[in-house]
Amino acid sequence: MDPSLDSWDFSSPLISLWINRFYIYLGFAFGISLWICFQIVIRKQLFIFKDKNSKDKSVPKATRDSMPNGHIALQKKDIFVSGVKIFYGSQTGTAKGFAASLAEAVASLDLPVAVINLQEYDPDDHLVEEVTSKNICAFLVATYTDGRPTESAEWFCKWLEEAASDFRFGKTYLKGMGYAVFGLGNSAYASHFNKVSKNVDKWLWMLGAHRVVARGEGDCNVVKSKRGSIEADFSVWKTKFISRLQALQKGEKKPCGGNCKEGQCESSAEEELVESSSEEESGVEDHENPNSVVDVEDLGKIMNCAKKEKREKEHQEENSALVRSTGKGEGPERRAMITPALREALTKQGYQLIGSHSGVKLCRWTKSMLRGRGGCYKHTFYGIESHRCMETTPSLACANKCVFCWRHHTNPVGTEWRWKMDQPEMILKEAIENHQNMIKQFKGVPGVKEDRFEEGMMVKHCALSLVGEPIMYPEINRFLKLLHECKISSFLVTNAQFPVEIRNLKPVTQLYVSVDASTKDSLKKIDRPLFKDFWHRFLNSLKALAAKQQRTVYRLTLVKAWNVEELQAYAELVSLGSPDFIEVKGVTYCGESSASSLTMANVPWHEEVVHFVRELVALIPDYEIACEHEHSNCLLIAHKRFKIDGEWWTWIDYNRFQELVQEYEDSGGATDFSAKDYMAKTPHWALFGASERGFDPKDTRYQRKNKSKDISGC
Repeated sequence: MDPSLDSWDFSSPLISLWINRFYIYLGFAFGISLWICFQIVIRKQLFIFKDKNSKDKSVPKATRDSMPNGHIALQKKDIFVSGVKIFYGSQTGTAKGFAASLAEAVASLDLPVAVINLQEYDPDDHLVEEVTSKNICAFLVATYTDGRPTESAEWFCKWLEEAASDFRFGKTYLKGMGYAVFGLGNSAYASHFNKVSKNVDKWLWMLGAHRVVARGEGDCNVVKSKRGSIEADFSVWKTKFISRLQALQKGEKKPCGGNCKEGQCESSAEEELVESSSEEESGVEDHENPNSVVDVEDLGKIMNCAKKEKREKEHQEENSALVRSTGKGEGPERRAMITPALREALTKQGYQLIGSHSGVKLCRWTKSMLRGRGGCYKHTFYGIESHRCMETTPSLACANKCVFCWRHHTNPVGTEWRWKMDQPEMILKEAIENHQNMIKQFKGVPGVKEDRFEEGMMVKHCALSLVGEPIMYPEINRFLKLLHECKISSFLVTNAQFPVEIRNLKPVTQLYVSVDASTKDSLKKIDRPLFKDFWHRFLNSLKALAAKQQRTVYRLTLVKAWNVEELQAYAELVSLGSPDFIEVKGVTYCGESSASSLTMANVPWHEEVVHFVRELVALIPDYEIACEHEHSNCLLIAHKRFKIDGEWWTWIDYNRFQELVQEYEDSGGATDFSAKDYMAKTPHWALFGASERGFDPKDTRYQRKNKSKDISGC
């Protein structure tokens, strides 16, 4: 058979079929080849685009915008660390020696370094300055075996603790400040091991500062020390700190961007640096906000707290049922007002709790006047010595749940006394002791005036306005009598829900009634009283006040957009109670809380308060504006009976009051006295319209450096 193509019969159907199939397969193969080539080109272009885009993102936008022809121009090198400040609190000298050693290592990096004794450092004045100075702050603090800081660090720790829980400072107060903490402790006392360093670490973080290296723990117990000695522990931590400083000098950032939960970096590259972050931070009261997002690791702590509260409630209910059915059991009189959970919450807020229902706390104005930085509005209006004033209460319970409550309703509520009762002698004794112990912490603190410190140890005034309703305490009259026997003046505040108790009240130096609204609806909205007949009680309380012979005061708290439009109604209430004085004060914003919808928008400016007072005075012809304390956003309206020969006499002659109240007691109440019997002349600087605006010229006014709107309270 001839294999040449000439011999093929192309007209044959079979050959034609095979030729057609060949062309089909050839076209299909060509199409696939084109598709593969197209995909390769597209993918290559996408890769080039992504690579270019990622390179662009690695360059800051400001830098990209300034690139000539796409090239980076040489720029001045940023300064990431300008220096290091090393703070130490030492008793035996160990922390001081470590500070010197650390300073030597820092100096080797050509960085400015300063070593500072915490006893000689005033955080109120200088700590916020570290934010703008770009200094890294290292804190070397020791812990006593009982968990307390050393004497040299005591004031710093106390200030830091209060600042961390004070809404006026906030979570951004130290934002931008880098810090590191090393603790010196003894693991033989496990419950308090390095407690101070843990707290300092936590409080700095709560104020917005960021760690540059994990907290280190030194153990002077050589048996249990991880590295055999506290010197070895410090050496390891120092090496990490210096290494981190070198990285910061080069401008290296945290791999995670610093956005990890509560400062606890989860990046593997940073894992070693945060191995000993404070455990307490993992649950900084997020569970108190019902709308907050809870992490899984926090559920255990929250559930334990909930179970604890549930057990307490069940115990109380079972005991009440037992009393009702059998008449036996502990009985309501034995139940303490302060439960373990409540005690923990109030102690965290800085209260010194007394017995089962009382408390005392150091007022910020007491601290201010100790340092010659001015007194509270009571100093301006009535001449009290703020550094000698004890703020306390014999009853933490209250019958209202006011929207502006500065304790966010952590205190108990009730309409009658149903708790175990402590004796007034014990309450007063422990209140004075606790107050004096808090004053002692200011010894040696920078700026504290020696003469005022000595005077502060002798209590002269008692403000029964800390929290709760002091008039609920069944032995309030005995308590007041004990105060006066100790030559301590009394300033008692009541929420106008206990008219019978007001009538039965023995003489006090000055009796306040809170008039937070002038109509039934607004009072219900603002005070949120527990009594159903709250308005009737409120009006009867004002009538009871009118029958008092001693000094009486209406306290008006202005809440913008809530109660500032009811001028005529306020004027009618003034005629009902005929108070000697009317204090008008802008509400103090106490921070965000699920218990209140109040915001900074509800805080009136001082000039708005002045405008309200002017309009109110125009409606009450027997009264005039007498005094002003701009710093507290507060003004005093006084009855004209205290204006003698054109001069105001709003101040108090405290010695004369003590003489008069003693005569009253000696006569069994037969010898009464009035407010005019113990008045004193008001100094010019305290008067409304004076250039000092209520600030005592003997002191020096201090303005916090990063405050914009003054929201000071008292």
